[in-house]
Order: sequence, then structure tokens, then C-alpha cells
Amino acid sequence: MAQLCRMDSALSTLDEETLWDTLESHRCKIVQSICPSRLTPYLRQAKVLGQLDEEEVLHSARFTNSAMRVGHLLDLLKARGKNGAVAFLESLKFHNPDVYTLVTGLQPDIDFSNFSGLMETSKLTECLAGAISSLQEELAQEKAQKEVLLRRCQQLKERLGSAEARAEGLRQLEVDHSRMKHEVSVHFHEVLKLKDEMLSLSMHYGNALREKELAATRCHSLQEELYLVKQELQRASLVSSCERESRERSLRMASDLECEGEELNRLKEENEKLRSMTFSLVEKDILEQSLDEARESKQELVDRIHSLRERAVAAERQQKQYWEEKEQTLLQFRKTQVDCELYREKITTLQGQVAELQKERDQAYTARDRAQMEISQRLVEKDALRRRVFELTEQVCELRTQLRRLQAEPSGGSRLWWDLTSTSCREQMDSFRSSSPMPPSQQSLYKRVAEDFLEDPESLSFPEVLEVRLPGATGDDTDTDLEYEILDGADLSQSEDSLQEFSRSPNVSESSAPVRRRPARKILSQVTVLAFQGDALLEQIGVIGGNLTGIFIHRVTPGSAADEMALRPGTQIMMVDYKPTQPSLRATLENTTLEQAVCLLRRVNGSCYLSVKVNTEGYKNLIQDLDAKVVTSGDSFYIRVNLAIQRKGVGELHAHCNDILHVTDTMFQGRSCWHAHHVNPYTLKDMEPGTIPNYSKAQQQLLALIQDMTQQCTVPRKPSGGPQKLVRIVSVDKASRSPLSSSLDQGQLASGREEGGSSACFWAESFFTLAPYTLVHPHRPARPRPVLFVPRAVGKILNKKLCLLQGFKQCPAEYLSQEEYITWNQRGDIIQEGESMGDHHWVTRHAVESLMNTSTHALLDVRLDSVRALHRMDIFPIIIHVSVNEKMAKKLRKGLQRLGTSEEQFLEAARQEEGELDRVPCLYSSLASDSWSDPDSLLSCVRLAIADEQKKVVWTEESPC
Repeated sequence: MAQLCRMDSALSTLDEETLWDTLESHRCKIVQSICPSRLTPYLRQAKVLGQLDEEEVLHSARFTNSAMRVGHLLDLLKARGKNGAVAFLESLKFHNPDVYTLVTGLQPDIDFSNFSGLMETSKLTECLAGAISSLQEELAQEKAQKEVLLRRCQQLKERLGSAEARAEGLRQLEVDHSRMKHEVSVHFHEVLKLKDEMLSLSMHYGNALREKELAATRCHSLQEELYLVKQELQRASLVSSCERESRERSLRMASDLECEGEELNRLKEENEKLRSMTFSLVEKDILEQSLDEARESKQELVDRIHSLRERAVAAERQQKQYWEEKEQTLLQFRKTQVDCELYREKITTLQGQVAELQKERDQAYTARDRAQMEISQRLVEKDALRRRVFELTEQVCELRTQLRRLQAEPSGGSRLWWDLTSTSCREQMDSFRSSSPMPPSQQSLYKRVAEDFLEDPESLSFPEVLEVRLPGATGDDTDTDLEYEILDGADLSQSEDSLQEFSRSPNVSESSAPVRRRPARKILSQVTVLAFQGDALLEQIGVIGGNLTGIFIHRVTPGSAADEMALRPGTQIMMVDYKPTQPSLRATLENTTLEQAVCLLRRVNGSCYLSVKVNTEGYKNLIQDLDAKVVTSGDSFYIRVNLAIQRKGVGELHAHCNDILHVTDTMFQGRSCWHAHHVNPYTLKDMEPGTIPNYSKAQQQLLALIQDMTQQCTVPRKPSGGPQKLVRIVSVDKASRSPLSSSLDQGQLASGREEGGSSACFWAESFFTLAPYTLVHPHRPARPRPVLFVPRAVGKILNKKLCLLQGFKQCPAEYLSQEEYITWNQRGDIIQEGESMGDHHWVTRHAVESLMNTSTHALLDVRLDSVRALHRMDIFPIIIHVSVNEKMAKKLRKGLQRLGTSEEQFLEAARQEEGELDRVPCLYSSLASDSWSDPDSLLSCVRLAIADEQKKVVWTEESPC
């Protein structure tokens, strides 16, 4: 290597160590300010940098940004010793004179006599001539662009007045929109208050009815006791009168017998008299014959008397029996008469109550239909207003962009402070990358300082590391794998002093300007944060993947900013940060679907941060699966359909409400539809494939279906247990961070494209309230699952019979003291209070799991709102819904009488509990009313349903936040 000669006198006296110490002290400024591709030709001609070293510096995949490439270049030159330092300073003198002045403190003097002899004069001249010609061409282009911009500025100034007037009109529309939104919120809260008051009144009314029924029951029992006492008195009087009559009758019969004895004696005396008299033979024969006849008549009379006595005794006995039967019959008759009167009064009262309830029910149905109609109309009006707001917002954004372009070229001495206060996208883009061959100007340094200070005033006071947090996220939601790195302590103190001096006076020297913090990567997480110009990012890169595999870069446009940042196919995108939008976009792309990722990246149109990592193995596996047509994307999740989807074309999938579908592609063939499969309920395998509408289109179908059902409110209502239901109403506060919310964004993006704008595609994440699809997760419990019946009255009837069978047992309510209840409740082991046992008795997790561990189905008598508590305990109950109507209620009359419940009360409770089934976060088995004819056949159907549900996969929804 040639010897050093013809150097500046100030640098010739410095040795190698002093030169490199000077360069290292300004290393941070050097790596931020220079472009390695401009310096490497001179260094290669000076023979301090080889061709392989140049290729490694400029094209190595290990270096993902310009700062890392310059750092590696300095490390290679340091290995060349003093010649490397001198050649580097000479290249700075030519290409970056401001950096040369900052490092050496000397003014650059481009004179061939002052250069070292590290390269030949002819080669140096050729290199310098080429660089000068390129600079002249760029300068001419800049002048032409300046003239065009001046003419454009004059035109824009003429249009500024009209733009300001239109902006004022748009601001007035925004105020009206916020006022209407506030009024809707106020009306919604008033409706909630009215509903709460109606609920409290209904509860008070129910309590009053129960108290009235108890009073009527008590009155009835007192009347029965009074009637029994009266009957006892009447019976005693009747017995006494019967005894008196029997005594009189016996006395009369005794007197009759005495009369007959006197007549017999008289006849005996006459017979003796006749014997004493002397008669003739003829007379004697006649008398004997008369005597025989008299004897015969006497015997007949005696026999007749005996028969009469026997008949009298039998008649007396039969009379007593008849009297007893008569008394019992009279008693039963009077008791039945009293009961009939009581029941007549009770039926009259119940008929009045039923009429009132029917009237209230009809009013409630009418109010509900009216409210649904109003809700649907308001939703349609909301959509129209929001589309109008999106159009106006797009116009505002265009006007603001034009205004910022006008403000980008101020005149006179106010240019410096105009740049300091401007927050346009052009300034942010200039802060990261400049297309000019000249180094950043002093005004650009001022703008960078002001931008850092306005964005984060406290960032300059942090010691070493600044963590990146999502907007509005708490500490738990912070992505700790991604960080930003700023200056060390020495440079930080220098930056603070410079910023304070800058705040005091606008006249700041070049050496006092602080440097901008730079993105860096955290080595342990292998995640790299890239800052570059992402204009129309999806035109620079193409992505594939999904929530299962991750989002990968599949295509990079040659010559784009993404290509210059060394983004290659196989790089996985972890997070995107794009601040120029309002609100700012910062989202993590892990566990997001392809549809959501494309919609997020489509919004990026300017300076952005991309957090990426190399995942070659995952990308290769995805490409192999796509080439083998095993999958069509990297998406995979399960949903529960909340509406009936009809097949309208070839390839579309027919689905009922509450069906489970496996979604495998959210951008199937580039259309706004999802590719899904029906799922085998026992093996979890995919079955019939087809396409279904995406989230936004399904939501429109759901709203249209609800509106059609509301308009058909005059059609008579079908009884419970009828055909397959069409809609399941599931309301949500806002779209959650799940694969389902992406379709909402995609739908809004599509509507924005149709209307000519793209800035409003994500503004609707919080106003949709009806969910056509619900995200679900599969579970396979190994132990017997507990059983819960709907309606609960049917469950109480069936639980008594199921407890007699093997494998079923009623779950008892445990007694807990106040301290035990507080402890168990803090652990989340309380399911529900035992209503039949009273206070201090609770259905607990321990009681349910103790039965499950013995291979027994626990029979639960709890409300449907306890299902979420059971799911949090990893207990997944089997819900059996028994559809009932008036005909089926009559079949359960005996069981309902034992429970003290009438058929009308049972049917009303069944309707209320059926309405709560839509809010249950899992599937349930339903038994049609025509599948059973008596309680025994119902018990058989229930046993078969429980056995079938135990074999199935359990699908549960996510708990609401």
C-alpha cells in the first residue's frame, strides 16, 4: 500500500490511534448521516476496501438498515489502520463535508494536491468527474422541480379560500354528527333505565301475587276446619235423635206384644168355658175344627211375629247403615260444594290475571317488534350517516394534504419556524430518508429535534431503553419483545443540553443539534424493527399466511423501499406501526388472519415501522402445503354461525343457525368470502367444503333477516319446538382482537374503495353490535359431564327419576359459613346459591367435581347464567332443552302439581328460559315436543341425548371482556 503523502498539516501530525478515537467519538452521527454506497467506490479505488468487502457491506442480509452497514464499514476500515482512517476522511471531505467538519474541525478544501497518494490521479479524476456530473444532473432536476412546485403553489393558493370554506362546512358536519351520537347514547341509557324499572315492577308484582295466593290458601284451610266442626255437631245431633227414635220404637213393640198376650189368655178362658159346657157331637166337631183352625192361625201369627221381629232388626240395622252413608254423603257434598266455590273464585281470579298477562304480553311483543324495527331503521340510518361521514372525512384529508403542501414552501425568514411547527407526512418522511445527494440541512436537523420533542417530550430523559406500547394498552398488553434503542448516556446528556439551548434561541450552531433516536433490534427475541418509507406498502410487498402460520412476505417489488431495506420472501411480519393516520395505526400481526393483515397493511402509505423476523422454516412449510394444495392459506379457526345461510350458487355452503364451521381461508380466491368446512361433531374432522359470506356481508344478511322478521310481526307466532330457528341474537360492545373482527375492517375497506376513499376502512371497529359469527374453541372432556335441563321445572321432575338410575346423582348444595364463602368466592369456586336450601347453601365446584370423579353425571338445578362460571372452572355441562307447548304441559300435569306450579306458569317460565338460551356460550341439545308422549318416554329420550352429547366435542365461546 502506498505511503501517506500530501495530507493536511493538521491531520498529518495525528497517529493511527488518535484518528480512530476521533472517528469513534462521532460514530453515532457518522452512521446516521452517510450512505455507504457513495463511499465504497472511493474506498475501493484507494485500495483500503476489497470487492468482497464491498459486496458484504452493501448486500449482506445480516445488515437490515443503513446504520448497520456503515458500522460494519467502519469496522473493516479500522482493520486497515491509519490508511483506512485517512481514506475514510478523504471520502467524507468529498461526499459529506459537514460530517468531515464535525469530525476534524477543518473546512473541506477539495484540492487534488491535498489528497493522499492512496490512489492514482487518473482514477481519482475519473471518479470525481463522474460524481460531479451526477451532482450537476441532480441539481438541474431539483431546479426544475422547484419551478414546478412554485407554479403549483400559486395554483393551490388560489384554491385555498374555497378549501377553507369547505373545511368549515365539514367541521360543522362533524359537530352535528357528534351531537347526534350523544343523543343516541342518551336515549340508549334511558331505555336501559326503563327496562330496569319494568323488571323491578314485575318482581314486585310477582311477590304480591305470591302473597295473595298464600293468603287465599290460608283462608281456604280455615273454612275447611270450620265446616268440619259444623259437621261434627250435626252428626252428634243426628245420632242422639236416632237413639231416641229407636227407644220409642222398642217401647211400642213391647206394648203390642203385651196386647197379643191378653188376647191369648182371653181365648184360653173362652176355650175352658166351652169345654165346661156340654155340646153335641156336631157342635163338638165344629168346635174342634174351629180350635184346629185357631191353633193353625195362632201358629201362623207366631211365625209372622217372628219374621216381623227379624225384619225389624234387619231394618234397624240397615237404617243405621243408611244414616251413616247419608252423613258421609252430606259431608262430602258440602265439602265439595265449598271446594267448588273456592275453585270458582280462584279460577275467576286466575282468568283475570291471565287476561292481564296476555294483554301485557301482547303489549311487550308489540313494543319489542316496534323496538326491533326502530333499531334496524336506526342501524340503516347509522350506516348511511357513517358512509357520508367517511366521504366527508376523505375530503377533509385531501384538503388537509393540499393545505400541508401549501405550507411546505413558506417564504421569507419565517421558513425555519414554519417547518418546526408543521406536522405533515412530508416532514416525517424527510426525517427518515432523503432522496437528495446532499447531507441533511440545518433546518432538517431542527425539524427532527422539534418532531422528537413534540411526539415524546419525556423520551430524552430516559436512561437507556424506551419500550414500545400499543395505544391505550395496559402493562399486561405490552409487547415486551419489541423495544426501541436510543443514545447512550454521553450522547443523551449532549442531546438534552442541545435541546434546552435550542428552546432558548433559534440561532443554533451545527455542532449543538441533537441526533434522532434510531430503531434497533433486540437480539434475544430475534425481532428487527425497520424504519423506512412505506408508500403504498402492499404494492411494494405481497403477503401470505394467516392466524395459524403467521404473516409472511411472499413478494418484494424490485427497486422499492422494501427491497432497499433487504426485505425478502420468508420474512415474518410481527407488528406494524404507522402514525400519520388519525387514529394512529399500531397493531400486532401475530394471530391475525390474512384478511385482517392485508387490510392493516393497505392503510400504510408513508413512513412506518415494521417489526419482522426471519422464519424460513415456517415459510417453507407453508409454501409446501400451498403447492401440494393441502391448504389455500394459513388461516384456521372455528366459528359458530348465528344465522341461517342459504346456498345461492355453486360452491357455496349451506349452514343452519348454531352450526360449527372450520374456516380455512379468509381471502378465498381473492374474493370477499371465506372458505369453510362443516365439522364432524364426534371426530372434529372436516366434511363438506364451501364458501360463506365474510363478516361484513354476513352482518348485512343478519340485519336484513331481522328486518324481514320484524315486518312479518302480524303472522301468528309458532309454538315452541317448531322448525329450525333462523337467527341467534348475539350483541357485542365492539369488535375484539380475533380472526372474526378482520372481516369488519375488510368490509369497511371495500365500501371505502367503492366510494373512492380508503381512509375510513378502520373507523367502524366500535359501532357494530350484532355478530353473525362467534369464535369457538373445541374441548374433549374425559370425565362425565354434569347435566342441566331447560326449563328448570322439567329438570326437577326428571332429576328425581334419573337419581334412581345408575350413573346419575343430584348435585347437593353445601353449607358454607361466612368466612368459607368469602374464601371460596375469591378462588372462584362458587357456582350458584342453593335456592331450595335457603341461605348459606351453595352449589360449589367441589361438589360437582367430586361426582365427576366417581364417573357420575351430576344433575344440576342452576340458572343458565351459571354456565359461564362452570366454563371458567373447565367444567362443561350438557344442556338439554325440552321443547314444550300446551299439549305437552298437560302430559306433565301430575309432576307440575307436585311442584305446586300451574300449566300457565310453567309455559311462561319455559318461554323466558328459551329466550336465555341464545346467551349461553356453548351448544345445547334440543328435544322436540313430538318426540315423546309421556314422562317415561321423555326419560328415555333424555338418557339417549345425554349419552350422545357425552361423545361429542364441546364447543365454547370466548368470555366477553
